[in-house]
Amino acid sequence: MARRLLQLYIGLVLYGVSTAMFVRADLGADPWNVFHLGVARIFSLNIGLVMILVGALVLLLWIPLRQRPGLGTVSNVIVLGLAADAALAIMPPLESLAARSILLVCAVMVNAIATGMYIGAGFGSGPRDGLMTGINARTGWSVRSVRTAIELTVLFAGWMMGGTLGVGTVLYALAIGPLIQLCLPWFRISARHEKPLVEPRVAP
Repeated sequence: MARRLLQLYIGLVLYGVSTAMFVRADLGADPWNVFHLGVARIFSLNIGLVMILVGALVLLLWIPLRQRPGLGTVSNVIVLGLAADAALAIMPPLESLAARSILLVCAVMVNAIATGMYIGAGFGSGPRDGLMTGINARTGWSVRSVRTAIELTVLFAGWMMGGTLGVGTVLYALAIGPLIQLCLPWFRISARHEKPLVEPRVAP
């Protein structure tokens, strides 16, 4: 259990750090962060606070979908935003295009590792992933169709609000799936590998 909790929170913190890296690279972000940046721009809020608020609002959409949040779900709402703001506070803006390009590539890689860690810990999906699986379960639409529809919707909305759309958005869209598929087996923890907290009693 302790290992799974440690992996969960390290993964969530790294996910927040990857968000800060996307922001500092300023070459475009993944669709949800384009949306977060757009909302932050409209309401003059820190992106971390926006991530927390959006996560909480998305979680409310789970109610009609009859999705049940886990520890990972609630932690996702809180930790991502706090970690993103903390990383932005210590990560200076970059001027060099070469440095920003390297940071962008690193952001995609860190994001994939972070996703593999928090999902592999097995404490439940984040609000945004749960929205996808909930709609899939209730409508019967394919996961691919639901994910694509959600991503395009938030991407368009974020772009309309002034979110950063660029080469990073394309890179993320093309690379994140294969990278997560590569990383997830490294971090998936099977319940049978967990040592019991209390030794089972054997009846005499």
